[in-house]
Amino acid sequence: MEVLHRDKYLLAINKPPGLLAQPDHTGAPDVVTRGKRLLSETTDAPFLGLVHRLDRPTSGIMVLARTSEAAATLSQQFRERTVEKRYLALVEGTLRGLGTWTDYIAKPGRTPRLVDPDHAKGKRAALDWQVLATGEDRTLLQVELKTGRPHQIRLQATSRGHPVVGDQRYGAASTLERRALALHHALLRVEHPADPRRITVSAGPPALWSAVLTDTMHAAIERMLRHA
Repeated sequence: MEVLHRDKYLLAINKPPGLLAQPDHTGAPDVVTRGKRLLSETTDAPFLGLVHRLDRPTSGIMVLARTSEAAATLSQQFRERTVEKRYLALVEGTLRGLGTWTDYIAKPGRTPRLVDPDHAKGKRAALDWQVLATGEDRTLLQVELKTGRPHQIRLQATSRGHPVVGDQRYGAASTLERRALALHHALLRVEHPADPRRITVSAGPPALWSAVLTDTMHAAIERMLRHA
């Protein structure tokens, strides 16, 4: 679990695929427990507040609050959607150009799904996408989330016939090592909870992506992160 940014108020890490965001009934390793263990090397009984989540098979940036005040401030930013979140998604099939996807997602049980706009529990799900590279009947997308619904990118992509590589739950024909998804939170911009400044955190996808990326896709990711 790579540390990307650390100060008195927040901790930003690069979550590997397969790691839970927080403890659950399985007792499997998770970000919060590992983060507290890391901070305990210099702080007694460290506080670490979860302000957003990533799906277990998804990799990438997570920011956690180191004080209750920072947790409240960061949570408000996520709630009011003032945080900039950009993902890298490798999807099956070929897309061109850029666009916006708008749908409605409900989670009546434990499984989120797309629903009609007039569904009683449906919530608007919107994202902007841009093609970074194509090859081998796959497309590398940069996705900017405008909302944060459960499984949003995965559901919206597969509903248009372009499931995320490795996402067999939603119809992908391909697989990745460690049952990971080719979905990575690559860039995050938030207002610092204590200082009047906006911080940017970026991170490239895990090494296991190398098996499914072309040279052109590797170069596109490097350009994106370099100009973040």
